[in-house]
Amino acid sequence: MSMKPRTRVLLANVGLDGHQMGALAVARGLRDAGFEVIYLGLNQMPRDVVAAAAQEEVDIIGISSMCGIHLEALSEIVALLKKRDMQNIKLIAGGIIPGEDVPALKQAGVAEVFRPGTPIKDIVASLKEH
Repeated sequence: MSMKPRTRVLLANVGLDGHQMGALAVARGLRDAGFEVIYLGLNQMPRDVVAAAAQEEVDIIGISSMCGIHLEALSEIVALLKKRDMQNIKLIAGGIIPGEDVPALKQAGVAEVFRPGTPIKDIVASLKEH
């Protein structure tokens, strides 16, 4: 009987963002749902997130953005993933992201955007589809 490996998720807060409660709540919810979660913490740079994703061989990168740099930071992560030929990693985002920015993020390569108030069960369901 072979065991299916658990999906590995890397979560991080990018930029000078001092808000981590949302990311910690998502991390706990994903762990409770059977995902393996690596949380890098606050003040991460896109290059560090991508380097950690490569080192940890993750399936999904989740970025929390509460400080308004989501367009730049996520676009940079997408570019770095392409440069390293790591487009197989699903990139998701959450936090205070205006609804009008969601189409641009999805066009740039972000698979899903979870805005404030999204139930953890909805995030889990979306990631299990991956």
